[in-house]
Amino acid sequence: MTVRAQQVVVTLAAVLWIGGTLVGTGVVAGGGVESQGGGLFSDSATLIAPQGPAFSIWSVIYLGLAGYVVWQWLPRVADSRWARATRLPAAAAIALNGLWLLVVFAGWVWLSVVVMLGIVVSLGLVLRATSGLPRQGLGADVWVSATFGLYLGWICVATCANIASWLVGLGVDADSAVSTWITVGVLAVVVVLALWLLSRTDQRLFQLGLTAAVVWGTAWVAAGRLTGDLRSEVVGIAAALTAVAVAFLGLRAAAQHMPDRAR
Repeated sequence: MTVRAQQVVVTLAAVLWIGGTLVGTGVVAGGGVESQGGGLFSDSATLIAPQGPAFSIWSVIYLGLAGYVVWQWLPRVADSRWARATRLPAAAAIALNGLWLLVVFAGWVWLSVVVMLGIVVSLGLVLRATSGLPRQGLGADVWVSATFGLYLGWICVATCANIASWLVGLGVDADSAVSTWITVGVLAVVVVLALWLLSRTDQRLFQLGLTAAVVWGTAWVAAGRLTGDLRSEVVGIAAALTAVAVAFLGLRAAAQHMPDRAR
């Protein structure tokens, strides 16, 4: 595929993303994500749902994604290794974000899980594509590493919450003893997943972005369980410990990959 074709694919993906965002968040159709699916996406629907303020991270991620769409069109960037390596998986991650919002708006909770898993795979491909690349400069650092690191980190938490919403929709008790300990187990998986992803890239800003988003998400899970409507001291403490563990692992990984001179 030519560079121009790749650029167009990214732009078309952004059109779907923007359209899905306008509809799914209620800007043009009424009712935000938290009210969709019979309330299954609210911050008190499941034990692993982050408290409301956590979702403000989307503002940062969206700004980064918009910046990426513009950045990959810049003449000096168009044929660069970073742009060529990331355009297609980035386009998939951008488009699927809009599709997820449309699916949730339609009330298809089971399909939202499938789309979310597609986002995970797409972002994993971005991570793999950039690992080992020499630094290209501030633009690639911000619009690729930091942006998609944040996106991937947040999606690690969001996918767990999405699956939990689906299970609750199927009739699983949201706050039973079984649900509590399953949630604790899932949080342990988040730590292992974060450790694995951190080990798969040598891009320091990607690692820091991923770490920041996972810590942010799990810290707000802790806040929701310790102070919100759906309380669980066990899950709250487990989520807080998850945030601390991921912060330690992320900072350790980043310290092993100190930035070299951009080239």
